[in-house]
Amino acid sequence: MSQKTPRNFFKPLAIGAPEPMRELPVRLERMIHFVPGHNEKIRPKVPEMAKQVDVILANLEDAIPSDAKDAARAGAVEMAKMVDWQKSGTGFWSRVNCLNSPWFLDDVTDLVLKAGHQLDVIMLPKVEGPWDIHYADQFVAQLEAKAGLTRPILFHAILETAEGVARVEEIALASPRMQGISLGPADLAASRKMKTTRVGGGHPFYRVLEDPHTDGSARANAQQDLWHYTIARLVDACRTAGINAFYGPFGDISDLDACEQQFRNAFLLGCAGAWSLHPNQIAIAKRVFSPDPDEVKFARRILTAMPDGTGVAMLDGKMQDDATWKQAKVISDLADLVAAKDPDLAAAYAG
Repeated sequence: MSQKTPRNFFKPLAIGAPEPMRELPVRLERMIHFVPGHNEKIRPKVPEMAKQVDVILANLEDAIPSDAKDAARAGAVEMAKMVDWQKSGTGFWSRVNCLNSPWFLDDVTDLVLKAGHQLDVIMLPKVEGPWDIHYADQFVAQLEAKAGLTRPILFHAILETAEGVARVEEIALASPRMQGISLGPADLAASRKMKTTRVGGGHPFYRVLEDPHTDGSARANAQQDLWHYTIARLVDACRTAGINAFYGPFGDISDLDACEQQFRNAFLLGCAGAWSLHPNQIAIAKRVFSPDPDEVKFARRILTAMPDGTGVAMLDGKMQDDATWKQAKVISDLADLVAAKDPDLAAAYAG
């Protein structure tokens, strides 16, 4: 038997560790904003940045030089003390180094023992199967018990290898700590031997071409999304497990139009948010992963016309039934979360 029995699934994995959560906290996570833990110029800006974003993530992994890993770890602990994250309404996460690296044990130990009371989520890179989650799960439970934590720290996995994609359903169901999974397009492209050096987004060579014209005129063609299949599979795995799916990084920070389109594709497919690697991507994620005011107003008209979610209603010549009621509920509930944090959108949704 490869999984725990239902009765044991929610038992703490260490004596004195907090009880696992049975339901995820309801939080707004439109953008996960990455801050390099070792950067002494950026780190002091964290308290002000925390007012602008939904999640601040202290990054210890990729983009941190090997000789700066200790400084990044110490910086993450410092960031935990800069804000009362548990009262701020902004999430505080950290991406640790991968499980087979020489830094993983120190990363997790320091974060849990020195910052665990403020840390919401540990992001685990290059997860390839449930065994990675199981190992980290028990290790963190032991540290939580040692630190005397009363609230469990959640896990967020990054889908960065072909094996991880093949096992994404098992990963999503591996532990009650699972908060969500993000697409990691750069490492995944390398693992799959895809012929691209881009970090997310489309590629000019990946296109569809219309059938030939009888007169030999030019054939219309359109660039396609390399990541459509993976995001759709990721969303299905996450929603089956009751956790959240996220688009990851869009690497070209100068191409804001393409970034917005990639985020929008992910939002429409069911993703809750995306990573922001540069401040200029924050506003894009906030705009894209917040429902459009007109959509919200129409969704609430559906909910009003069908208060108990049953029957049929006609609105603007379109038939609404229990299926469209469920769609409307998704949009309306998200709008409530957004409105609680963003006064401007709250006014737009109410207007």
